[in-house]
This record gives sequence, C-alpha cells and structure tokens, in this order.
Amino acid sequence: MGPQAEPQKLPIAGVKNLIAVGSGKGGVGKTTVSVNLAITLARAGNKVGLMDADVYGPNVPLMMGVRATPHAIGERIQPLEKYGVKVMSMGFLNPGDKPLVWRGPMLHSVIQQFLRGVDWGELDYLIIDLPPGTGDVQLTLIQTAPLTGAVVVTTPSDVSLEDARKAIHMFQQVRVPILGLVENMSYLLCPHCNERIDVFSHGGGRKTAEAMNVFFLGELPLDPAVRIGGDSGQPVGLKDAPAFEAITRQMERRALEESGKKGPTVQIED
Repeated sequence: MGPQAEPQKLPIAGVKNLIAVGSGKGGVGKTTVSVNLAITLARAGNKVGLMDADVYGPNVPLMMGVRATPHAIGERIQPLEKYGVKVMSMGFLNPGDKPLVWRGPMLHSVIQQFLRGVDWGELDYLIIDLPPGTGDVQLTLIQTAPLTGAVVVTTPSDVSLEDARKAIHMFQQVRVPILGLVENMSYLLCPHCNERIDVFSHGGGRKTAEAMNVFFLGELPLDPAVRIGGDSGQPVGLKDAPAFEAITRQMERRALEESGKKGPTVQIED
C-alpha cells in the first residue's frame, strides 16, 4: 500500500501570511507574545488578525480588553476588532469560567470555522495563538492550513526548554518552517539597583536554537508592566516596547523570506 497523500492545504482567502505561535508547555507567555506581536505588527501599518486557537484556555479576550459576542453576516462570522487587530476567540462564544469539554472532532470543526468561516478580509498577517503542547488543534491546523511558519516560545528553564524542543521537532516533522524561538522571562531588572537577575536561568533559548539549527528571535525580560498590561487589556505593545519590537522585526523578516513576498516592514513611530 503506497503512502497516503497529504490533505490539501487550501489558502485562507485574503490572508497573505499565517503565523502559528506555539509552545511545548503552558505558562511560558505564549499568548502574551501572540498578542503583542499582533499589536506591534498593526502599529507598523500591517493589516493583522489574531485567532485564539487555545480553545481550552482562551485568554486573548482578557489580554486584548474586548468582551462581546461576534455576529454573522450571511454565513460569515464577523471578527471583533481592537487596537487595529481583528480578533476571534472561543472566549467570545463560551465566556466566563465554564470549561470546554470537547473531543478531537469538535476541535477540528471549530478550528476550521475560525479559519474559513470568519470574515477576516484582507490581512498581511493572521497570528494564530495555539494551545500548549502537540495535540489535536496543532495537527488540525498544520494539516489543513498553509502556514507561513511557526514561532516557538519558551522560558530559559530546563523544564520549559525540554518541551520547547518537542514543539520544534513537531513542526520540523510536518515540514512547517520555524521562524524562530523566543526566550520569554529571560531576566529581571531590579527596579531599585537595576541589577540583572536571572530568575529562570538564562541563555538556554539561544543555546537550544543554535543546537537545533533554528533562528533565535530574541529575549523578552520578566517585566511587571507586561503582566499589568495583559491583565488590564492594555498590552505593552501599544506603547514603546523595544524588546517586542525587535522580535517582531526579526519575525517579519523571517516570514517574508519564507513566503517569498514583499510587504510592509516594522517601523515603530514614536
């Protein structure tokens, strides 16, 4: 019996680049990175969408400060919009603390609905915030959508890096280009003496990227302002955020290399 053909990956109408943001484990700041990448890209003049595919823990509505119920025009769901970013999340459809208890086929259906049943319009980038790990949602997305590439988020700790390597291997095995690795919570600057404190170790992200031959997008500090911005629905990317801006520039450069397309570059204005 010959090898099975791969499912056809039909493009998303109007969307130039699909960027998946994943992690090997939870709690590393994957959604924080997704939200601030989307906002920073939008501030630079790109048309951006943010799809919250973390159906079991949809935190994008809280971090983006948007709580409403999307409506449909015809058969197309209209995404909500905030800070110049079009947003869709299971958190809009299943608000509150009620858990979502779904099996694989239902997850497949909702991911397809978010990809192809939402009226995204014309987008330069659709950022997709994945759930942690390497499960059903990741496989559905990888098998059915033509991803430009993936960004993997980790912290410097050995535990996080072990799982990040699994996520990298997963994307490599299914031939999704890895745009790069982000080391989040890389260090803390003491607010009193400005001394650098490596709370979760340091440098593991860069070493892992080099060892696995993937691009290192950069480091993000452990900054209370990031937590405050996410909890209040006013992400730090709305203002000058040099660390996020640098990572976004690197990610966009890598995405354009992979897609072979030319587009706006990230130039943040004061």
